[in-house]
Amino acid sequence: MKHNEPVSKIMSTNLITVHHGEPVSRVRQLIREHGIHHIPVVSGPKLIGIISNSDVLRVSFGDAFQADERAVDATLDHTMTLEQLMQNDPVAVRENAPIREAAQLLVQGRYHSLPVVAEDHKLVGLVTSTDLIRYLLEQF
Repeated sequence: MKHNEPVSKIMSTNLITVHHGEPVSRVRQLIREHGIHHIPVVSGPKLIGIISNSDVLRVSFGDAFQADERAVDATLDHTMTLEQLMQNDPVAVRENAPIREAAQLLVQGRYHSLPVVAEDHKLVGLVTSTDLIRYLLEQF
């Protein structure tokens, strides 16, 4: 195993993102359509937050009662904003950070994904616990 390989080796770069100000229903739609769990929130190219499926599930009680999707979306869009639900100023790693640094952050268990940013805070990727596990499996 190489000790100083950069996180850019294992990060996903084909990202689904949302822009600040978009409705919560858009996040729900993207999660359903793409089967993803974490969506970076951007302002232009810069990372400003991240929202997870867990963040949305926490406030969408209609899901528990098999309510009409449109009713759940309409209720969420009128009561919550993306900015209220997202994790502001998320912990991120630089694209040249060693994979070990990402692993140390992910092992703490507070989150399961880390946005990857360039020096100018431009979002360039996302590394998840799953990405890290895949990388470790390749080593054996």
